[in-house]
Amino acid sequence: MNGEYDFWLLDLDGTLVDVEWSYTRDVFDRVGDRLGREFTDQEADIIWSGLSGSRDRQLEEWGIDPQEFWTAFHDEEDPLVRAEQTYLHEDAEFVAELEFPVGLVTHCQEFLCEPVLDHLDIHDWFDARLCCTEQTGWKPDPDPVQSVMDDLGVGHNGHRGVLAGDGACDVGAAWNAGLDAIHVERVGHERRGQCVLGDYRVQSFDELF
Repeated sequence: MNGEYDFWLLDLDGTLVDVEWSYTRDVFDRVGDRLGREFTDQEADIIWSGLSGSRDRQLEEWGIDPQEFWTAFHDEEDPLVRAEQTYLHEDAEFVAELEFPVGLVTHCQEFLCEPVLDHLDIHDWFDARLCCTEQTGWKPDPDPVQSVMDDLGVGHNGHRGVLAGDGACDVGAAWNAGLDAIHVERVGHERRGQCVLGDYRVQSFDELF
């Protein structure tokens, strides 16, 4: 499969890396204190992992203002602590061996993403990176994907590419940008509550090679 594509794009959290549950639980405890609402383990898991699709829509269904939540959430996240509690999936190490342009398109905010890449020493895996914002758009919007493709120099010249991620938004972003999609299912269909379709559906990147 390595030779099927001219470039690769990848998501970060839940795809290449994950965070120890104790960190996630602690953050949601502190956010809950600020909002005056407790979050169960299941609710924290749903939001952290994006199990129900749109996190903002899920928050609204629970009667929580998304802007208020994310302000509290980002205030309570400690970039250095998060980086120390983040680990690399062993099967993700193939990215270092790719001989094609590689880009990162992540919803992880830059102030959190950069320390994680530094801590895991994987900065040099990527030839271009984009941390999505309101200005860039969010996956499944193709705009952030197209932006990274442009940075890689593969935006409009017929190159064949693939985007790999752990969420339905990653698959949607790939297809909306005219790319093939790899869905890597890290949490399992039962925990997610649905199956996510993709051009490739795997539990480990090892299955691709």
